[in-house]
Parts: sequence; C-alpha cells; structure tokens
Amino acid sequence: MANSMPLDSQEDHLLEEDYYAFLNLNKDATSEDITNAYRRLSRLYHPDKHTDPVQKKNAEVLFNKTKIAYEVLSDPHQRAIYDTLGIKGLQTEGWQIVERTKTPQEIREEYEQLLREKEERRIQQRTNPKGTITIGVNATDLFETYDFDTGFPSIEVSAMSISQSVEAPLDVSETIILNGSLATQNGTGGGNINCSYKKVISDKTWLETGFGAGNGLVLNLKAFRTVSKYCFGTIQTAFHFMGSGVSPGFEMMLARQLARNTAGYMTVKSGSSSSVNTMVAHDTEKYHFTVGIQFGIQRSFFTISYTRKLEDEGRLKGSVKFGVFGAILEYGCQKKISKNSTVGATMVIGVPSGVTLKLKFNRANQTFLFPIMLSEELIPSAVFYGTAAPILGWYILKMLYIDPYNARQKRRETEKMKEVNAQRMAERKKEASIAVSLMQETYRRIKTEEEKKNGLVIKLAVYGSAENISNLNLDQMDSQLDVLDVTVQLQCLVKDSKLILPNRSKSNLPGFYDPCLGEEKLLRVEYLFRNKTHSITISDNEMLRIPRITDS
Repeated sequence: MANSMPLDSQEDHLLEEDYYAFLNLNKDATSEDITNAYRRLSRLYHPDKHTDPVQKKNAEVLFNKTKIAYEVLSDPHQRAIYDTLGIKGLQTEGWQIVERTKTPQEIREEYEQLLREKEERRIQQRTNPKGTITIGVNATDLFETYDFDTGFPSIEVSAMSISQSVEAPLDVSETIILNGSLATQNGTGGGNINCSYKKVISDKTWLETGFGAGNGLVLNLKAFRTVSKYCFGTIQTAFHFMGSGVSPGFEMMLARQLARNTAGYMTVKSGSSSSVNTMVAHDTEKYHFTVGIQFGIQRSFFTISYTRKLEDEGRLKGSVKFGVFGAILEYGCQKKISKNSTVGATMVIGVPSGVTLKLKFNRANQTFLFPIMLSEELIPSAVFYGTAAPILGWYILKMLYIDPYNARQKRRETEKMKEVNAQRMAERKKEASIAVSLMQETYRRIKTEEEKKNGLVIKLAVYGSAENISNLNLDQMDSQLDVLDVTVQLQCLVKDSKLILPNRSKSNLPGFYDPCLGEEKLLRVEYLFRNKTHSITISDNEMLRIPRITDS
C-alpha cells in the first residue's frame, strides 16, 4: 500500500544511524578510541577474514557500514557536522565551502543557508499566522458580601481583544506582514490594521517599514543590526497623524552578551511615554533570572523575576514589581501538555490593583488569555481560591483529558514510525542476523578465554520491550516477539573481563536492532564473574559498566 504520509512528516519520523553506538563509543570519544573501535569491528567484518562465499558477501555489507562510521567520526570536519546536524547534515550539498575551523553554531548557520534553495520551492505555500484572543472576566462578586435574596453573584465578560498577524514571504529575504487588532472594554472599543514590509539586507541587518490605520494614520520604520559578535540593537521610529497634529515616537534598544549565559539590555523611548529601561537576564538550562529598572515620566519601577525550568517541560515562575504605581507580586506555572500545546496559570496580587487570576492556553501560534478579576482589593480568600482552583483544575484536566490524549498520540506516533521505517527496520533486522552469524567464532573464542580466567561470561542478555522484560519468563524467550536475545553480541564486546556500553540507544550496537520501535526499552544482563552469578537491568539510554565494583 502506498504511503500517504506527507514527505516532511516522513522525514521527521525517519530513523538515523548512530555511528557512536555502532562503534560502541561515547560522544566524547578520542581519535584513538575511534581507531581502536574501528580495528576491533574490522576484525569481525573484514571480508578477507571469511572464506565461505555467503559469509564473505555478508561481511562486506557490515564492513562498509563500519568504514563509513569510521570515516565520519575520524574526520574532525565531518564529525562536527554529524554531531550538530546528524546524517542529514552530511547529505547536504555544498559543505566544501565550509571551513574546517567552523564552530558547531556556525556549521548550523551554514547548513540553514544551504537549505534555502529547497525552502524557496516551498516558501510560497507557507504563511505564519499568529493570533491572540484575550477575554477579560470580572468575578469580583464571588468574594464580595451580597444578599442571597437578590440572586447568585454575577460573573461577566468585561473586556475582549483579538489580534492576528499573517506573514506572506516573497522569498527568503523579503516578507509582507499584515496584522490587525480589535478591542472592547465596558462597551467601548476600537481597532487598527497595519501592513509592513521586511527586508533582510545581510546576515547582520534587516529593515522593516510599514503603515497603519486606526485612530489616525501611523507610519513606522524599524531596523536591526548586529554591531559585533556580542552586541546587537534595534532602532524604531513612528509618526502618528491625528486631527490634533503629528505625534512622533522613537525607541532604541541595545543588547550585549555579558557572559556565556548572561545578557544586558537597555531601551530608551521618547514620545508620549518617555522612559529609560535597563535589564539583565541570566538564562541557563535549569532557570531564567531577570532584574530590571525603569525610569519614566508616567511609570517608574523595579522588577525581579525567576523562572525554574522543570525536567518534564514545565516551568515555575515568580516575580516582584514595585514602583510609583504600587507593588505587584506574580507567581504561577506553565506546562506543556502536547507537542504543540501549553497551559499556564498566574496569580497577580497587587496594591492597589487587587487580585487577578490569569489563565493562558497556547496552541501552535494561537494564544488564548483569560484574565479573571477576583477582587479589587487584597482579600485573603481571593488569593487562596485563585491559587487552589487552578491546581485542582489541572489534576482533573490531566486525569480526564491530557493523559488519555497523550497516550493516544503516543500510539499514533509509534504507528507512524513503524510505517515510515518498515523497510529500514527490516534491513536492520537482516543486518543484525548477519552480524550475529559473523560473530560466532569470535564469541566462542572470547567466552572460552573468559571462562579459563574466571572472568566475565555473559550467561544471558535480552533487549526489548520494558514491560515484557520486567515480566520475562526465560523459558518462553522464543514467544517474545519484541524481546531480542543479545548474548552473543555482548560477549563479543567484552574486553579484558570488562563490558562498557555508552549512554546511547542500544539498538544501534553491532548485532542489535529495535524490536519494539517507539516503545520504552530495557537491557537485562545475567553474567558470571569470578564464578558468581550477577544480574543487572538498565534503560535503553543508560550506560552499562560490568562487572560492578560490588561484584568483585
């Protein structure tokens, strides 16, 4: 049956060869490690090592694969490309123009440049729609004293705004952007529309000019420039034509990288709301911290914010802001619930602004905001219920919708992977079978040597479905279709009574393949060391090092 999946989707699900795992190496392996690993596998797979015509032909396939892996990893230039972009980077034409001294970031930028011709063919078919819908809710009656005889407390929609933008790329360097917005509050409102043209002049500069209409005509011009390796800035000017005259505006922002994970920003604005703002941001894999101060004619404040990044793609956020308007405390969380969806809730406690609960939902490029005004004053009950309600709502939503949805999505992704990689997995299974047949002589030799010196002997090793391996009945191994016997493969990797496997997927090791694509996998090893039996079970991407210190 023909595969009806779009080409881009197929590419996203295609499996790539892991050269490091195939050579049983860590990613930080030295040149000497790579050479030694290549020689070790060459002794197994070199066609000249086999006299049987069938074995010789089979060995040639695996020897060529070993040779390709060695050629990529032993060449610093190809290795840098592979480490940064994978095999798809090596297959991109034009790499001869890349200097060998390029950093991984520069390699990635060069790769993106080389893909522009392909992008040109698809650019006319794409737009980048972005939208935000904000619905303001007034729920202050919930926490105010009222008479039950007059009815239940009223909850009303007090404000609503809708904004939308669409990008129409002309080519890779020119884009037309159309955006507009409508807003209403307490029965009054308005809207505006803006059209702009963006031109990328070079990899360091772009310009954007546009005009808009709403409460009068607006003309604006914006420019971006990379000043140096660690510094960039933007300049923006606007002219607002109204019945009373022309109102000019100017804004300049300068940013500089202060350290590896730290950047400083300074923004100067002049016009109807002149101000000077400076901010320092420190961003790492685990947290994001900012501190800023602003001086303005109408609004001056000091702010500190901290965001903790969690391992399960969640975030905990907190910030404090105080100035001439009073003080505001914010705290909340954000959680990714699917590939393209995120939910979040934030409590905003202000003096004198009151208590507001902000709910946020992102789906792709669409954002839905629900600011719910709970109280115009600082009331403890509003703070408590505004904090507790989203937590309770999250667990109910997670149990009734998110977990079942993610389970269905995981099954669909697994089916997609199996469909796209069916032929490739059949080839890998055949390669694994060939590899095991070529390993038999080496397996017997190493096993005999280890038995003589009471060293490391692999009694049984199985790899595959985590669920089945956890409940594995060794007497029914043949009936477990998603569990692979890898005893021979691991014994051949034993050296000097030690076995070390890298912290990478074991499915790419010599003689291995993935028997349950898309599912969680385990590796279970039972072995003899100094005439004592030991057992260990690890996850697919966990490092294996046996014998363990306690075994001796």
